[in-house]
Amino acid sequence: MSTQILNGENSGRHIVDGPLTVAVSNEAAPGLIRNAIDQRIVKVRPMSTPIDQLSRCAGARPARSMTVEYYSVDPKKTQSKVEADVAAGIGKRRSDGIYTHNIMTEDDNLFEPSETLMLPTVMVHKTARSAGEPLVVYVTARNADTGLEVIAVNADIAETGKPAIPAIAKGSPVVRMGRAASELDVQTPQFQALPTKTDNNCQIFKMQVEESTFHKIANKEVGWTFSDQEEAAIIDMRLGMEKNFLFGAKSKIIDPNKHEEIYLTGGIWQQAGREIDVTLDDFTEKTLIDIAQAAFTGNCGSKRKILLCGSELMSIISKIDCQRIRRASDSTVIWGLEFSQIVTNFGNIFVVHSEIFDQCGHACDAMVIDPDYLTKYVHIPFHTEKLDLRRSGTRNTSAVVITEASCVVLRYPDAHLRVNGVKVAD
Repeated sequence: MSTQILNGENSGRHIVDGPLTVAVSNEAAPGLIRNAIDQRIVKVRPMSTPIDQLSRCAGARPARSMTVEYYSVDPKKTQSKVEADVAAGIGKRRSDGIYTHNIMTEDDNLFEPSETLMLPTVMVHKTARSAGEPLVVYVTARNADTGLEVIAVNADIAETGKPAIPAIAKGSPVVRMGRAASELDVQTPQFQALPTKTDNNCQIFKMQVEESTFHKIANKEVGWTFSDQEEAAIIDMRLGMEKNFLFGAKSKIIDPNKHEEIYLTGGIWQQAGREIDVTLDDFTEKTLIDIAQAAFTGNCGSKRKILLCGSELMSIISKIDCQRIRRASDSTVIWGLEFSQIVTNFGNIFVVHSEIFDQCGHACDAMVIDPDYLTKYVHIPFHTEKLDLRRSGTRNTSAVVITEASCVVLRYPDAHLRVNGVKVAD
């Protein structure tokens, strides 16, 4: 009788009329064995490959093809700048007691009728004892030629008894605030957020190990035991993957000898949406706060981020005498990685040295990664395939080929930050 797979009464599946094999397990519970293997892989020198480690611990998404297409959308911009000077005065009379002004910004499309805007550098109600408060306006219309038509909400009262605004200089920031509807309003200007499609290639990573004891893997992958040779092969494979995941160049080429397509994955270093330059010769606690500000503000990311550092920058950070920020006295172990923790008012930074940064010429650089928006796509899950080289007449040995086709992507690119360390002396 053939093996049958039956559904449980409420959940789970049952195997009858046959043994539980790898093939049956993959059919009844796809991903079960792969997950178990990943749990073993992450225990092999995790500190050497933090990106691969994070992506495996977070869980991978299946990919149906070698080219992965994914969508991301960053939050709508919150501010723009005034494009042309606006004269002081009462503006244009629209009705009794209602006067409007026209403000042109660098991107009028950011703003909609019924929104309130704040100009934080344009102060009203200034007195001898008070610096005043920022001007707030209400948007009544948007015109392609004249810009935004606005009503000053908290304008000063001129000698004539009419509301008047101070002069608004070109380059003054304009900040989006909330919408303000009337009692009878049912609808507002529509808001849509369309994600941007991006793609990356899965790269086929392979490693061949020839050792007779490896035949056990084919029958019982969950109970995978590692010998010294096997462990060395796995870590070498992961180190290579880590370099591609970080600094790889996305491409598709033709091998002139094999006459076959080769897919190369793109690294996350170039995927990051923002970057900051820091001077290593004058790197202080204030510089670290500037990095935290750039990493945590304006991107709606999480309040817990990871800082991967090259050795030069890591050394400098370790020597900083902190007074405005706090260093956790004990290291923290998360995702199988041991971090030192820096607590700032913007959020918590988990710092770890990456030897890959040193090997790839980025010893002075770092990268801030939001782990909530780091995603791994897998086209071919990590698996082993037994080769009988003895029967094929190639070599008097058995061999196992380890394979995975995968890539790592950054969703919401602005939640991640490149830190470029610059030495003035150079």
